[in-house]
Amino acid sequence: MEEVYNNLKKAIPEERLLKNEPMHKHTSFKIGGPADIFVILKTLEELKHVLYIAKSNNIMVTCIGNGTNLLVRDTGIRGIVIKLDFNEIHINGEEIEAGAGVKLPTLAQIAYKNSLSGLEFASGIPGTVGGAVKMNAGAYGGEFKDIIISTTYLDEELNLHTISNKEHKFSYRNSIFSETNDIIIKVKLKLIKHKQENIKEKMDENILFRKQKQPLEFANAGSIFKRKNEYIPAEIIDKCGLKGYNIGDACVSELHAGFIVNKGKATSEDVLKLIDHIRKVVKKQYGVDLELEIKILG
Repeated sequence: MEEVYNNLKKAIPEERLLKNEPMHKHTSFKIGGPADIFVILKTLEELKHVLYIAKSNNIMVTCIGNGTNLLVRDTGIRGIVIKLDFNEIHINGEEIEAGAGVKLPTLAQIAYKNSLSGLEFASGIPGTVGGAVKMNAGAYGGEFKDIIISTTYLDEELNLHTISNKEHKFSYRNSIFSETNDIIIKVKLKLIKHKQENIKEKMDENILFRKQKQPLEFANAGSIFKRKNEYIPAEIIDKCGLKGYNIGDACVSELHAGFIVNKGKATSEDVLKLIDHIRKVVKKQYGVDLELEIKILG
């Protein structure tokens, strides 16, 4: 890894190339052991360089967004962890092209300032564009599948591709990228011209609802389990009497039972044991197998 680090250093500034970087600094859960190498990339050329070196040395690569739906194990992540700082935004009429690293609240604000409607649902989601496309992020009746025109991505052979909306094979919190190692570079979105005051009203309403219904005062990774047509995880977890149940500093939120919060010093082991306990209780009482929405890394 030292040799790999030295090779990377030839193309990446040292302030963006970190060894044994604690992942708790880069996840909303504030949990996770060290990444062997953590690198923040600003250009496609830098990304290709890192991937080429990794492939040449048979080193695993993990790409993250804003770390908002991740649980990183206490032992950390081997190999190279990439965070994309691709933040370019271009507006052409009712279309917006945004880099994978653009934060969703930032993009929603820019859409609003340009009188473009369609991103109001994303105004309070703390993730990035790339992560949102990968998991078809959504809230308050809106999803990314509703507004995507195309996505440009880099495959494992370092070739660029652009796919249309239908080719994403979107489903609930899932897309074609959920099962591949392809890296999303940028996305083109189709929005609609609308009055600014109406857009602002909807954004404010969504943000207020989020503040009232979600435990934002504690570190968390959003909804732990996926919703299904047959059930809402938070409702059945609540009915099982699990609100407030804790293992260490990992606790089922008393405000929203679909969230696990870190009350200070929770470890990934605490969270994983709590997830396992919730699943067993729900299975016993309701016969339901809860499916994870968060991703576990490491």
